Amino acid sequence: MGATASQPPDGTTPAPRARPRLVDRLSALRVRHWRLRTKLAAVLVVPSIAFLTLAGIQVNGLVGQASNLSDFAAQVGIGREITELVHHLQQERDRTAGELAALKRGGQRADRAATAAAMRPLQAGTDGAMRDFTAAADPLADADASWRIGYGQVLEAYEQLLQTRAEVPPAFRDRDSILAGYDRTIDALLTLLAEPSPGPQRPELNDAVLRYVQFARYKEASSRIRAVLYDAARAGRYALDDPAHLTDLRAGQLAALAAFRGSATPEQIALQDRAAQETGFVVAADLEGRTLVTGVEAPQVLGAEEWWQADRQRHDVLHRVQLSVLDDAVQQAEAVESAQLRRTVLAAGAVLLVLLAALLTSMAIGRSIARSMRTLRSAAMKVAQVELPETLQRLRSVRGEIPEITVTPPAVRSRDEVGELAEAFVAVHRSAVGVAVEQATMRRNVNAMFVNLARRSQVLVERQLELLDGLEREESDPQQLENLFRLDHLAARMRRNDESLLVLAGTESSRRWNRPTALSTVVLAATAEIEQYHRVQRQHIAEVQVVGHAVGELVHLLAELLENATAFSRPDTSVQVMARVESDGGALVEIVDQGIGMGEASLAELNALLSAPAEVDVAASERMGLFVVSNLAARHDIRVQLRPGPEGLIAAVRVPSRLLTGAQPQQLESPALRRVGGLWATGSADRGTAMPVAGRRPVAALTPRPVPTRAEDVLVPESEPSTWWSARAATGSAAPAQRTAPPAVPVTGGTNERGLPVRVPMAQLSEKRDAPARPAARHDPDPDAVGGTLSRFYQGVRKAESEETVEITLPSAADRSEGK
Repeated sequence: MGATASQPPDGTTPAPRARPRLVDRLSALRVRHWRLRTKLAAVLVVPSIAFLTLAGIQVNGLVGQASNLSDFAAQVGIGREITELVHHLQQERDRTAGELAALKRGGQRADRAATAAAMRPLQAGTDGAMRDFTAAADPLADADASWRIGYGQVLEAYEQLLQTRAEVPPAFRDRDSILAGYDRTIDALLTLLAEPSPGPQRPELNDAVLRYVQFARYKEASSRIRAVLYDAARAGRYALDDPAHLTDLRAGQLAALAAFRGSATPEQIALQDRAAQETGFVVAADLEGRTLVTGVEAPQVLGAEEWWQADRQRHDVLHRVQLSVLDDAVQQAEAVESAQLRRTVLAAGAVLLVLLAALLTSMAIGRSIARSMRTLRSAAMKVAQVELPETLQRLRSVRGEIPEITVTPPAVRSRDEVGELAEAFVAVHRSAVGVAVEQATMRRNVNAMFVNLARRSQVLVERQLELLDGLEREESDPQQLENLFRLDHLAARMRRNDESLLVLAGTESSRRWNRPTALSTVVLAATAEIEQYHRVQRQHIAEVQVVGHAVGELVHLLAELLENATAFSRPDTSVQVMARVESDGGALVEIVDQGIGMGEASLAELNALLSAPAEVDVAASERMGLFVVSNLAARHDIRVQLRPGPEGLIAAVRVPSRLLTGAQPQQLESPALRRVGGLWATGSADRGTAMPVAGRRPVAALTPRPVPTRAEDVLVPESEPSTWWSARAATGSAAPAQRTAPPAVPVTGGTNERGLPVRVPMAQLSEKRDAPARPAARHDPDPDAVGGTLSRFYQGVRKAESEETVEITLPSAADRSEGK
């Protein structure tokens, strides 16, 4: 066939393309491929992150409110420094207004040095208050943008005020321009004083700020009234616009006072009322009342020193009231800040506690689920990999009654889905064990059926072999005798097949030996079990003995291997058998054929089968010999291995040392040796015997006719010598004696008291031959041979009972002596 489109032009097979790793990565990212721990972690982490996000937003809002309130409290707290600075600036401004009026009134004769000396203490007090203010306000310069702008305006106005101060003693500029510098600085401070704002959510704090700001404006209006009146007192007259100016200032004063009292607390109103009743406040109020315009009268010009001292006391009282109102606002701001901070801390703590409780609960539940799943997985793996295979192996190897199999109870006893899954798995395990028990019962029944069929077949084969023995003894025609020999071997092979069924069914063979037997004899017996026995050649067999209980099954094992070696090699080739002793005390038997061989894969498969018996199935019928070899080898710890040989295969059988013994093997009698003499040469006298070749009849003049032999003929010694298997009988040099045929109906001597027929001794025998010149050698009876004889005797008795009885007259003693 031509190359396909996927192959290169040169016909070579292209290398398989590697699977893209991207597919594997995407497959690993699928949720269904995650481990249970990963899934539980995802279930815990995702809600926790969502909860932390929402709680973080809430806590962040609370923290922001707490931070705003903290800044608000700090800004309100700086109101003390602002109030002190405004108070000093008001004194300096009002005094500066009077000094400027005095310098303008005195002209060139005015004492400017005295003016400077009078202003110096006031300016020093203002500068000290300014330093305190900047020290307190600098940390808050970056807290809020509006606060930073207001603070910058104050600093700028104060810098300009410092330059204005130097222009007071010379009095080069007019009063309004100089006082405007003070007014600008004070207005910037009052604006900064009103800057703190807690937001619309805190109206009570806004009212507190409004109260002290309104009172500060009330005090500022009073200070400006004092400056106008002090200026008039030092000048000795009012300026043209002073009355209108005073009216505006008093209107602003009353409006600010009304706004304060409208938002002030009862305590603060009471405090202001008490302050208004103090002596200094009342004196200043009376003096100020004289300056009011009434009708057509001009306002009174007050005494400069009297007015200054009286109004200074009133401003001190107002300053105390202002500080008290400011302290109330500061305390209220600090209280609200502390409460907000507590709420923030409590909220954050509650969030953390809820999160911790949720995490602990989720972890406990997750660990419980994971522990249950791990326990279930471990139990499942243990059942799948240990308990169930052991149970199956136990049921496979059971030979008697089926044992009671106990199923492990569920490893997880919870009532949730995991517990139900564990119950379901135990039910599956119980069902699997039940099926295995049913299969074991079925296998036992099948094995019992095999055993019964094999036993029945064995009985028939044994009867067939007995019949063949009789026919072989009766037959003198070489051609017919050879056919009988072939039938004998076929029957022996049928018996071995029955024994193979017994082996596969797990039953021991019915043929047993209790005496140690030479390994060479075991090999000889195995050779006698196969059809092409004449192709087997023995090279060298070590002189070791096999224990009696392993002889039968070792013969069976070697016979199966020899059968395979002869079946899968050419008929004109021979199979070599050799055995040697290993260094560990065991024996190595090698069977070498010149067959077609086998591939490496097939050899590996067969060696695996030979090393460990497999389950009997349909393949056992196709390769029954190898299955039998594997089971027999496993019974006795015999290692069988196939390996390539020079031309065919070599089957190596390693017999362990425990199957070998130092006892002397049973000695085969010469008749038995003569009977198996056709298999191979056993001594120097037989070296000239030619090896028979399949398809070619051996020459009768050179070699004895090959006779069939069985394992029992080799392993069990005969009780007495016979010439049946002798060379003379085999070659036909002596003509067989004429025998009278036995009667068709058994001869009996009547019946006994029980009604059973009485057998006539030797009545069934044909004419006897001449007795040998020397008495037969006496041998100890073999237990197996005696058992076989008794068994055959019992079968003969049962057979005789079932046959028709014929009464005959017993011959006299003289007649018996004549027929001797």
